[in-house]
Amino acid sequence: MTLVYHRILVAVDGSQEAEAAFKKSIGIAKRNKAILNIIHVIDLRGHTPVRLHEPYLEDAAFRYGQNLLEDYKKEALAAGVSEVNVYAVPGSPKKVISRDFAKQLQADLIVCGAQGLNALEYFLIGSVSTNIVRSSPCDVLVVRLDGPKKKAERETIRYE
Repeated sequence: MTLVYHRILVAVDGSQEAEAAFKKSIGIAKRNKAILNIIHVIDLRGHTPVRLHEPYLEDAAFRYGQNLLEDYKKEALAAGVSEVNVYAVPGSPKKVISRDFAKQLQADLIVCGAQGLNALEYFLIGSVSTNIVRSSPCDVLVVRLDGPKKKAERETIRYE
């Protein structure tokens, strides 16, 4: 068993936890001299009724994703990652990241944030990161902003 990663896939959606996952993936890619693949999945399932009246919103979603990815690519290259690829793709993040792209790219590590921008979907059917962990063909690193200490402090009620 080897502890070296060669092809890393990091999922980004513009959230703070995805940003933290991206930054952590840079360090891992540099230490392992790995290829860094950055993916942004545009989930258009909820846009169907809107697309009938406002078709430009789909284009705007793709432009946002492409701009986000280009910024991340520049940052990773400037930080010293030797090879960076970016992908803006439509679909369900739960399927596309771990089932499709991880296999297609032969990723040996997926890095993602613990919770992204879609809090409603998380509440109704579970998080994307949980699904990635369950269905991934490789190792998964789930990055959190709230560490154990911060979470414990938040849950503590203080009376003064």
